[in-house]
Formats: sequence, C-alpha cells, structure tokens
Amino acid sequence: MDKKIIYSGIQPTGLVTLGNYIGALSNWLKLQDNDEYQCIFSIADLHSLTVRQVPSEFRNRALSFFAQYLACGLDPQKNIMYFQSHVHEHAELTWILNCITYIGEASRMTQFKEKSQKHPDNINMGLMDYPVLMAADILLYNTSLVPVGVDQKQHLEIARDLAARFNNAYSPTFTVPEPYISKVGAKIMSLQNPLAKMSKSDSNLNATISILDSQDDIMRKFKRAVTDSDNEIRIGEDKPGITNLITIYACSKGISVEDAVKELQGLSYAALKEAVGVSVVDLLAPIKSRYDELIKDKDGLLAIAKAGQEQASSIARKTLRKVYKKVGLVQL
Repeated sequence: MDKKIIYSGIQPTGLVTLGNYIGALSNWLKLQDNDEYQCIFSIADLHSLTVRQVPSEFRNRALSFFAQYLACGLDPQKNIMYFQSHVHEHAELTWILNCITYIGEASRMTQFKEKSQKHPDNINMGLMDYPVLMAADILLYNTSLVPVGVDQKQHLEIARDLAARFNNAYSPTFTVPEPYISKVGAKIMSLQNPLAKMSKSDSNLNATISILDSQDDIMRKFKRAVTDSDNEIRIGEDKPGITNLITIYACSKGISVEDAVKELQGLSYAALKEAVGVSVVDLLAPIKSRYDELIKDKDGLLAIAKAGQEQASSIARKTLRKVYKKVGLVQL
C-alpha cells in the first residue's frame, strides 16, 4: 500500500456513547476521506477474553458493536473493518513475538497490574500476554500510525520495542509504528458529574448518553443534567455543567462554542436543557435508525465482516509468511 496505515483495535465493551462519537469517531470519519491514509478498524474480540464472558451475550455484544460503528458512518468501502478473531494470523504472530518478549517487560505493564488487582480470581496468561497480542495486531499490517490514549501508550512502546528487536535480529521486517495524535475532539463530560468524562461504565444511567438511546431517554437525561445555582449561560471553569451542555449543543449543531452561547442566551436552564436535548436527538436519530436496520440483518453484517476479513487476511498473510521465512520455519 502507498498510503500510511492507521490501525485501531476496539474492544466490544458495550455501547458507543455521545462522548465517544464526538471525541473520537467524528475524527475517524474525517480520516476515512483523507487520501493519505488507509484506516484499519478491528473489533478486538480476542483481547476481551482476558475477562470471563457469557458466550451468547459476548457474541451479541460484539456484533452490536460492529453495527454501531457502521451506523456512525465508518464506511467498509473506505476502511478495512473486521473481527480480530477472523484473522488467524493475529494469534500466530503473537506466538513468534512471545518468543522475543521478556517476562520482566510483560509483567511490568501497568494494565496487567491493574487488571490483576481488579480480577484477583482470574489472573491468567492472557492478561500478561495482552500487549504482545496488541503488538501483533499492529505489526501485521505494517502500521505507521496508531491512535492511542494515555492508558495505551505503554503498550505501543512494547510494540515498537518488539518491532525493532525483530528487525535487528532478522533484518528489517516490521514498520516501527508511531503514535497518532489526532486533532483533539471536544471532551464531553458526565451529565451528572461534569468534572468527570462521560463513560459507558458509569453506574449512574443518567450520566451517559448512548447513541442507541431513545428520544424519550435522551430528553429525560438532559432534563436531569447537573447545572449550577444561577441562571447565566456562559463558558467558564466555575460553570462545568453549563459549559458541558453548551459544548454538546455546539458539537451537535456543528457550530462554534461562541455561536452556541449566542443562540442559547436568554434561555432558562430548563429551556437550555431542552434545546441541548433536541440537538442531540437530531444528531443521533439517523444513527439510531441506521443501527436498527443493520442489526436486523445479521447476514448483511457478517457479509461486511467477511469482506473485511478477506482484505485484512490478504495483508496479514504476506507479513506472516515473511516472518516465518525470517525465523527459519519450513514453508510449503
């Protein structure tokens, strides 16, 4: 490929939130139309197995997550989109990389320590091997750029280390990936605690908007959103709740925060919440409608996943054959 590869693996952990859509997905939608990049998006279902899953629920959740990303506008004609478990080269390259990974560096991973404390009854080898599988995900596609958050920087570093270690031992084979720092999207905060980021894991159901929420649920959650004691509509560190609502309104409408403040001036807080709720309903309605169509057509979703798997496998197979030859395995 002549284009730079951007790779992102997403665990099917639940519902895509309004914060995910505005903060990350909106940037990905722009990337897919950029001729400089080829984006590869994987549903990282193998990674999710480090935590015990209910098989039927997990299967349905993974397929739903795939449908949500499609409904948000990620186009399988422009991106390679597939399930990690459908491309067996991920697991095979992991074994090769395991053989050049030191136990000390794997056990020092922050996420391994945190998850071991969180799930003390299930400290499995997958938890320790997680960053090696992640490295295989990235290196299989000669990825140039990887979008990473703060919690994943350490994992990208081990991917870079393993790529360099293999290249030094066997001759240049892997592209050493760099972090991709995208244009910072708006940070959407919790509706119940505007000092905390909106999160799908929030135990307070009124704190988070899902892209699949009904119109009634969206309006109800905004009516209950935390504001402050006065009735002034402005942006400020001393007004986190109102700032969050104005930001959401601006992003939903596709206007600047300054223009949003002008449009909302003079409204009571109740009217402000209603206006923001309506703007979000208008933004998410076509996504929800598209999702409802997609999720009813399981065969159609699997056909899209199959096409993505074939594209991904074509690239991964070439990389793995090169790796097998380098390490001295007999090939047919």
